Amino acid sequence: MNLSPGTTVALEIEDIAFGGEGVARLDDFVVFVPFVAVGETVEAELVEVKKSFARARLTRVLKPAAQRVRPECRFFGACGGCQYQHLDYGSQLRIKHKQVADLFHRMGGFDQSLVAPVVPCPQPYGYRNRIMIRSQWNKPKQKLNIGFVRHDGGLVEDLDECKIAEPALNGQILHVRANPPPKGGIKVVLRVPPEGWQVPPHSFFQNNFFLLPKLVETVRQCLVNGGTRHLLDLYCGVGFFGIELAGAVDSFAGVEYDKPAIRAAQQNAADRGITNGEFLAAKVEDVLPTLLKRFSSEQTTVLIDPPRKGCWPEILELLRSNRPAQLIYVSCHPATMARDLKILCADGVYQLAGVTPLDMFPQTQHVECVADLRRGPN
Repeated sequence: MNLSPGTTVALEIEDIAFGGEGVARLDDFVVFVPFVAVGETVEAELVEVKKSFARARLTRVLKPAAQRVRPECRFFGACGGCQYQHLDYGSQLRIKHKQVADLFHRMGGFDQSLVAPVVPCPQPYGYRNRIMIRSQWNKPKQKLNIGFVRHDGGLVEDLDECKIAEPALNGQILHVRANPPPKGGIKVVLRVPPEGWQVPPHSFFQNNFFLLPKLVETVRQCLVNGGTRHLLDLYCGVGFFGIELAGAVDSFAGVEYDKPAIRAAQQNAADRGITNGEFLAAKVEDVLPTLLKRFSSEQTTVLIDPPRKGCWPEILELLRSNRPAQLIYVSCHPATMARDLKILCADGVYQLAGVTPLDMFPQTQHVECVADLRRGPN
């Protein structure tokens, strides 16, 4: 088959890959195309052809699927922020569940039945409390583009609203457009601060207030089911999980390298009268050995909420060698999470009790997951 960029092909969509692209085949040759649904027949133009796969641009839907809906955002398809606005919300949840279950099976060797259905967000639009918009000089039009990176490259799509952002942030976008940065290449972070929490400008906080109570409930239930008395909260940020879970344990300690975040965590705890925990400004790998020795391993749960890249190998080995009774792993990147869980569960050191995905990011490819691991018999 002679395929090259610019070739137009008709495709039947078989699956949606992790990341949001549809999967089709020309004989045994895989073609990825965005903004499609399983069961659709589409026309697409090849834009990139490799040895074993190609990527294509959707040009026309020849036979639409029943789950296809009209996107709410007029920038959808150009802006790279969303991948699933063309699908009804129930379909999005089913797609994400299949993707997480497939990923854990393929990368970690875990039984797919361990992955629970995705917990839906009560507000699938207007939920993001933090966004980052960028400026870029548009030379052909001699103007400054202000918006998000396009889905098809590094250019910035000029826009004046974001349908998945909280309404207050759309007002802030208009303010930035009325008072633009002096040049291209500047990033502007817009945020709705969480009520009652101190969060420094560059510190992390969950970006969906509407599903946040369910995330806390999920983690708390794992902790209660584990039956331990002490909690180590790694990568604790401004202390959110440690503080929210303080009443379920005798004592806790939070660790975070970001010093302003730790100062905020200490103040957040003081504001709530939380006195059974402490927060340490340090690298996790530097203080974890001491913390693991302080508490009885049989009575300790370690909560891990790492960056998207996952845990450092030395941290995983420290946990494997010290074997606290329970690990609760929270992540918005299922691929690195599955990789880390495979390491933790190798040789039966830990066993995966279950995974709960939560749709903290409706309309997008992203999904938050909470995994409950228990010390194995080995």
